[in-house]
Amino acid sequence: MPAPPARETEAQLTARVAHVLGCCVAGLRPLGGGDLSTVYAALLAGGDTLVVKPGPDMATEADMLRVIRKTGCPAPQVLHAGPDLMVMEHMPAGGTPGPEGWAELGHALRLLHADTAPDYGWHRDHAFGPAPIPNGRVAEWPLFWAENRLLAWPEALPRKIAARVETIAHRIDDLLPATPPAALLHGDLWSGNVLWTAEGRLSALIDPASYHGHGEVDLAMLHLFGQPDDALHIAYGTDPDFLRRRAVYQLWPALVHLRLFGRAYLGMVTDLLDRLKA
Repeated sequence: MPAPPARETEAQLTARVAHVLGCCVAGLRPLGGGDLSTVYAALLAGGDTLVVKPGPDMATEADMLRVIRKTGCPAPQVLHAGPDLMVMEHMPAGGTPGPEGWAELGHALRLLHADTAPDYGWHRDHAFGPAPIPNGRVAEWPLFWAENRLLAWPEALPRKIAARVETIAHRIDDLLPATPPAALLHGDLWSGNVLWTAEGRLSALIDPASYHGHGEVDLAMLHLFGQPDDALHIAYGTDPDFLRRRAVYQLWPALVHLRLFGRAYLGMVTDLLDRLKA
């Protein structure tokens, strides 16, 4: 079928979803979505609801969701994936987790991170909107984190921030373990990408940016924009030394937010650099 038009209208998107599913779609309703894409609930004529996500590189994201589901970690089932459109099952959402829900997330992340690879990275690069995510395979974890994350695009950062980040990158061997298990990561595990049922139980992980790396990367992201209950770490079995490494793992998503959304995140980046004594 032809490529979708620029700035596709909701009616055009509805027609396209009906075409790929081979059924009547009664309408679309915008869901919360993230800062970089709009996600819709599609109501089918028979009464079922699916989730529709248009955007670039949807086939890659669909592959990530499939890999996550294979580990036993909950994620939506992908029903259709094309270059610019993904359709998946609708998962319960909207609840607030208590300790039991956080413990379920800890157990789910243990399943996810038990899937390991021989080296760090992914079989292709990815992106957060205009911010590239280099994923070239590397055998040493500190080298991967320095080159593919902290130094991914220094030219896009304020000059003084870039210089301080470079200082951290030069000390990276002292900050990170050399060869932790190359775990399958969600890769963008902030609280908005974890769905909870109305009862506060774990429903699913969504919107991954997966690659293989140190499992603590996912834990650090959860703490950057939220306050997980201790039950998460008890269930996961978090290494006590995680607190020593948390700031260097949080620096990458903070830099991404600074690039994408501007000076509102400068304070976050500066605080992390101060903690890392850069």
